[in-house]
Amino acid sequence: MAATSSLQADGDKGKSSEASSKWLNAVSDPMTNIHTFPACMALADLHGDGEYELVVGDLGPDGRQPRLKVLKGTVLRESPLPALPAAAVTFLMESHEPQTPAVAIASGPCVYMYKNLKPYFKFSLPPLPVNPLEQDVWNQAKEDQIDPLTLKEMLEGIREKAEVPLSVQSLRFLQVELSEMEAFVNQHKSKSIRRQTVITTMTTLKKNLADEDAVSCLVLGTESKELLVLDPKAFTILAKMSLPSVPVFLEVSGQFEVEFRLAAACRNGSVYMLRRDSKRPKYCIELSAQPVGLVLVHKVLVVGSNQDSLHGFTHKGKKLWTVQMPAAILAMNLLEQHSRGLQAVMAGLANREVRIYQDKALLNIIHTPEAVTSLCFGRFGREDNTLIMTTQGGGLIMKILKRTAVFGEGGGEADPLLSQPVKLNVPRKTRIYVDQTLREREAGTAMHRTFQADLYLLRLRAARAYVQALESSLSPVSVTAQEPLKLHAVVQGLGPTFKLTLHLQNTSTARPILGLVVCFLYNEVLYALPRAFFKVPLLVPGLNYPLETFVKSLSDKGISDIIKVLVLREGQSTPLLSAHINMPMSEGLAAA
Repeated sequence: MAATSSLQADGDKGKSSEASSKWLNAVSDPMTNIHTFPACMALADLHGDGEYELVVGDLGPDGRQPRLKVLKGTVLRESPLPALPAAAVTFLMESHEPQTPAVAIASGPCVYMYKNLKPYFKFSLPPLPVNPLEQDVWNQAKEDQIDPLTLKEMLEGIREKAEVPLSVQSLRFLQVELSEMEAFVNQHKSKSIRRQTVITTMTTLKKNLADEDAVSCLVLGTESKELLVLDPKAFTILAKMSLPSVPVFLEVSGQFEVEFRLAAACRNGSVYMLRRDSKRPKYCIELSAQPVGLVLVHKVLVVGSNQDSLHGFTHKGKKLWTVQMPAAILAMNLLEQHSRGLQAVMAGLANREVRIYQDKALLNIIHTPEAVTSLCFGRFGREDNTLIMTTQGGGLIMKILKRTAVFGEGGGEADPLLSQPVKLNVPRKTRIYVDQTLREREAGTAMHRTFQADLYLLRLRAARAYVQALESSLSPVSVTAQEPLKLHAVVQGLGPTFKLTLHLQNTSTARPILGLVVCFLYNEVLYALPRAFFKVPLLVPGLNYPLETFVKSLSDKGISDIIKVLVLREGQSTPLLSAHINMPMSEGLAAA
């Protein structure tokens, strides 16, 4: 009786926890034998029948039996792959009906295309240039001018000093035993030397439209530190970009023919940002640890690091937030719920948890029987919000998000204010509000024209005031960032001779300024100066330099005027700085 009561209590507890969960358990099969990572998982309607299927680039249990696996419902189909997959994506190659997406598997130096799950096309990366010294050494070996031991010594010297890496053939030769060298040389000396790079990551980029059913280009990251954009029809290289390191994760947004942004997380622990017209990175994010995942959530780049943390960055590299994880991050991917406009990042942890974050707010925690190594979220079958996970032991877990589920901060609990149907106290519409609304409907065009006319008038007045300020140069501070200067003038004396002192200061922090002149513009009928211009000495940053001269008033009627001071660079006519000095009236002449 006690055992029966305990089992019944455990069952009731499991039912209550499942009822309070936001997820429905669909599939939990530990014997599916799927070994992959997030970059090799994709969801697509491969046959155009509305049934979305799971495409997996499987590594095999020991990494020696790579296969392409497609799961439709409960039916799993397999086909062998020639090498271990690096990424798997689905994309539309053509815009005409019927639109059926193709499957692209990046493996080694090639991309294998499948349409209707049948081989369609194979794209190979272009070969890299061979080291001419290496080519010459192998030519000598081909003509039996050097023995295998000399060949090995020469190749080792080339590997240590040359900038161009050795080919795979030479690297294999350097690894063979002494007794096998001669046989290796005889077997390979007649073959041509080739340097071939491999694909490290792959994603898709819309070509000219942002629609979900628009044609997409393939974006490849290679071991030779390059990014390639492929045409979806001819499979030619549309664009090539260089990176300082080997890319391992890619995220793109935009359209290739309009404007796009590309983020690449590389092996040197940095994330580089590129745009459409840039052949090299424009911004760089230097991480304190190696990246283990990269997800674009709205306009925020979420980077997972091997220091068990998530970081949020803008496209210009500004750090927004950091969240510490309780365990190591094994997998990351995007959760996008179209019905509610929600985008969040999913992180599979080594402590058998899957955590869902929106920015740095924790939305939900999913506990799994094993650690999750790959996950993806999207439509599977006819269910829109399906979470698919694979575990370290090769198991498959599927969960369906409930249609009534609402994510909120703090473990997924909804906000009490949002969950309660509280009626807002909306004030009644007054007569003035109704009359104003009717007037805006009837005279909307005239009101808009009046607003535009006033706006243009405001802009015109602002422009005129700005031009007047530039022409009169009322500001004694330089507005150019190249020459940061500050000018202050002091007039001393009762007349008819005045002492004019100019205090010139270099406001930069570290850069001295040389090659400046001071020029005076004045009415020669009223004033006389010993020199109309003179050179300025070297201006050390932060110091105040007094420049003195004398001004003699020539008018016997007590008339005063302004003297304009210009600071210019030698050989140029555009002033860097100017000021107006209001000269006082001569006391001696006024008394006379």
